[in-house]
Amino acid sequence: MDRRWISNPDRLSAEYEKGVGEFVTFVRGSLDVQGLTKCPCNRCMNREVHHIDSVRYHLLIYGFLKDYIHWTEHGEQSNPQVPLGSPIQDTPPCMNDQDDEMAEALRDAAGLAYDIGSSSDLLSDMRPPAEQARYDKLFEELHNPLYDDCMKFSALTFIVKLMNVKFLYKWSDRSFMALLKLLHEALPVGNRCPRTYYETRKLLCDVGLGYEHIDVCKHDCTLFYNEHKDDDVCPICGVSRFVRKKIPHKRLRYFPITPRLKRLYSSKHTARAMRWHKEQRLEEVGKLRHPADGEAWKKFDSLYPEFAGDPRSVRMGLASDGFNLFSHMSTSYSMWPVILIPYNLPPWLTMHRSNLLG
Repeated sequence: MDRRWISNPDRLSAEYEKGVGEFVTFVRGSLDVQGLTKCPCNRCMNREVHHIDSVRYHLLIYGFLKDYIHWTEHGEQSNPQVPLGSPIQDTPPCMNDQDDEMAEALRDAAGLAYDIGSSSDLLSDMRPPAEQARYDKLFEELHNPLYDDCMKFSALTFIVKLMNVKFLYKWSDRSFMALLKLLHEALPVGNRCPRTYYETRKLLCDVGLGYEHIDVCKHDCTLFYNEHKDDDVCPICGVSRFVRKKIPHKRLRYFPITPRLKRLYSSKHTARAMRWHKEQRLEEVGKLRHPADGEAWKKFDSLYPEFAGDPRSVRMGLASDGFNLFSHMSTSYSMWPVILIPYNLPPWLTMHRSNLLG
């Protein structure tokens, strides 16, 4: 039996799911009367016993023990014949701890978080073909070394770290382009270092969450969005949408909220933190440590008990700056930031910049 799937870090792949199915089929012959067996996932490590359905779920979520090639804990002979040409290696040559963390982050972003059936059904429900193709491309970049025989960096890890340094030290786009060109020439022939800043951003856009450009009327009358997206003049005041040659007078950068809220619940770490206000917060009379301790929160709970009964219900605060409502103030602004703050999170995470939705 070919068991190369055990070392496949992409637990969303068809190969890995098929391998888990083969393991479950094999184990069903040695179950006890209650359907229990040892779980060989990376969390249980054959030390805990679960129902076979829970074992399958654990293997899809936490991964299979990489060194558990011979299934002796599940009734297999101690020295089975492994087919030639099917070597088992722990990880691809360029994979290391930082790549494992990035692979886990990609799996979280892909949405494999709930046991609602086979992962094929799950993926078809949650990820359209175009999105599936993007994640397949990212996993491919994660498994490809930066250049042949490179043992420290995959192509994706190198790009992410390089972009992190750019933003940390505030490099200009022009200087970053020059560095990319130099690196591409200095590294061995056939390297996967991007040649332009555009190529770098194009790849990383598939990792994160982008934003939408929405043109705005010169006098702030309307947004050229939905039914007005193709209009050339404002339906309110009749002023042209553009200054010249499709250059708008004003432009709004809209960060869609729904996918960002979904992302908070797609990772097992942030999903747990989003329920903190209900499941882990310590309630003490007379102490105000979190918005949930306040009277406004409790009043809202009393008005909407069904909403309040689910700890996953999202509560947010809105903060804005630079607004000049109805032009009543003499000051004008060219940027009006609007930020949503998820109050579900514990205090030390609520105001962290990575959790602010803008």
